[in-house]
Amino acid sequence: MSMNNEQKNTYVKKQITAALLALLKEKPLSEISVSELTSRAGIGRVSFYRNYESKEDILKEESERLIREWGRLYESNPESAPETLFPSLFDFYRDHKDFYTTLYHAGMSSIMMDTIVGTIRITPEMQNLEAYMKSFWAYGIYGWMLEWIKRGMQESGKELLTLFSLANKR
Repeated sequence: MSMNNEQKNTYVKKQITAALLALLKEKPLSEISVSELTSRAGIGRVSFYRNYESKEDILKEESERLIREWGRLYESNPESAPETLFPSLFDFYRDHKDFYTTLYHAGMSSIMMDTIVGTIRITPEMQNLEAYMKSFWAYGIYGWMLEWIKRGMQESGKELLTLFSLANKR
């Protein structure tokens, strides 16, 4: 079976991402060379540079791909409602625990923050109150996420929502 260009590109990106995540479990990003990465991925250096400018771009793209995947799943789920958004997001992160804990342990959790903030879309044209509220939620979700990852992602999304509700009653 031969692959078209889009399929080849998707395959290359998956290989590079998997190789980088595996290498990040062994050493810091700064110690991973593009040659080592492409060798581990089983692809040529040209394929790396055709798709990415830096190793960080791989992680940013994967983080953004995952949040879009969650969004599609959430939007297509007939059970989705405002009160299920928070648990759904945390459960999705938990389902992709390997990626997010690897980012955290590699000292690159700011990529998660950038993805969350970017998804909430705070723009200069917004009224101040809307921008402040969106900022509050974006950074609040990130803060919960980060602490939850530090603590081993023990709770489900529903359990976290219960904890959040309890915190609001104090």
